[in-house]
Amino acid sequence: MRIPEHVVVVGGGIFGASSATELARRGITTTWVTKGRLADGASGRSLAWLNSAGFRTEAYHRIRVEGISRWRDFANRIPGSESFLRFDGGLTWAKPGLSHKERFRHERALDYPSAWVPRDAISEVAPAVDPAAVASEGAIFNANDGWVDLPSVISVLRREFEIFGGTVIEDAGRCVPVVENGRATAVRTGAGGVLPADAVVVAAGPQSPGVLRDIDVTISDDSPAAFVAFTQPLDHGLSTVLNTPLVAIRPTVDGGLAMDSGWSERSITVDDGGTTHVADQVIERLLAEATKVLAAHPSLELDHIGMGEKPIPGDGEPCIGAIDSVSGLYVAFSHSGATQGLLMGALIAAEVIDGSIDPLTEPFRPGRLTA
Repeated sequence: MRIPEHVVVVGGGIFGASSATELARRGITTTWVTKGRLADGASGRSLAWLNSAGFRTEAYHRIRVEGISRWRDFANRIPGSESFLRFDGGLTWAKPGLSHKERFRHERALDYPSAWVPRDAISEVAPAVDPAAVASEGAIFNANDGWVDLPSVISVLRREFEIFGGTVIEDAGRCVPVVENGRATAVRTGAGGVLPADAVVVAAGPQSPGVLRDIDVTISDDSPAAFVAFTQPLDHGLSTVLNTPLVAIRPTVDGGLAMDSGWSERSITVDDGGTTHVADQVIERLLAEATKVLAAHPSLELDHIGMGEKPIPGDGEPCIGAIDSVSGLYVAFSHSGATQGLLMGALIAAEVIDGSIDPLTEPFRPGRLTA
């Protein structure tokens, strides 16, 4: 396999950032292009919980655990990263009438750091949480979990990328690979420009399936409308990530909170023009549920909402690697992009450069989802 001289990476989120930076770091001339601004898509509105908690396949668990390990390496390498990357654990408990004991046993069987915490001991691991809000059976504390502010990381990676000689192009409009004689040869921007390439990586989050459809490659896609609510800064004392029955919460870099939930996402409506909407009372209830969980029961004020699609492949598991029908074309598309963010770039870069397929990615090849 000939090493490509010039690669174009499409997508301004964490997968695009890590893929472009890894390629440039390894000496490949790389252009990183995005429709709008860097981090203005799913990465800019993510809860960004770093974890492999809960029920999932062993193969998906392995890739997520390795993803967390990459974040720990990053934290050790980047001075000041503790302001936007934390490993203070995650706390979760079951809905009324249900139990997390089976989940706890599953996590322990996978050797995932998981401790059972009785309700009267919650303050020992999460002093900012009101024990009365926790299920009577107790909760699971995952000490390996953390959170990250992806826009901050993307800024760090951009600086590295440019030091290694990479070129960033923002506000390029919709970017689509050009295919000639069964091979990706360039990327055409929304403005009509053409960026020649020996290989193309599509890492455009929930837009990835649509970009590929433009060249008659279909990837099974289950990306739903979603949103994350961000509060104004306050004195909340929360350090752990909370995944509770009615709200998931993490701290933000500016001293506020980020939160989402399954029920609130299901309340999103889409009008005839394709614009998504969420009712004010849904936001009010989400903030109220967060207030109930926190020990100080603070008054939470909304700062802004990040609304858009959440990237999820059709079977819910990662889609990474070469597109079989188009030589020189690669895709990185997955839910839990935060957890896999740095790892995904390293895996893609290795495959693009010399065809290396890491055993971690074997179960997640695009061919299982393409038509």
